Amino acid sequence: MNKEISADEAAKLRERDPAVTLLDVREDSELAICRIEGALHIPMGEIPERADSLPRDCPMIVFCHHGMRSAHVQQYLEAKGFGNLMNLAGGIHAWAREVDTEMARY
Repeated sequence: MNKEISADEAAKLRERDPAVTLLDVREDSELAICRIEGALHIPMGEIPERADSLPRDCPMIVFCHHGMRSAHVQQYLEAKGFGNLMNLAGGIHAWAREVDTEMARY
């Protein structure tokens, strides 16, 4: 079951709970354009080899550009036993539109 969270809800959750992990699964070239400060960056292709390093004891919001890759990562991690995962609906594009309107878009 894929749980989604809006950019606005994600920002509010992050303010309330500093333990929330934002997992950015975009490529390095995308990260060079814009980033969410404090987010953990692991490109989608590296998730299988680095999944064991991810926190299991806190909520995790996975995001990419528009939300498709992060939905796949969310499903993969859930199959690996991770709980408390949410996909950022609309990805960093929605974050730039709703939360950080000064953020560069692509």
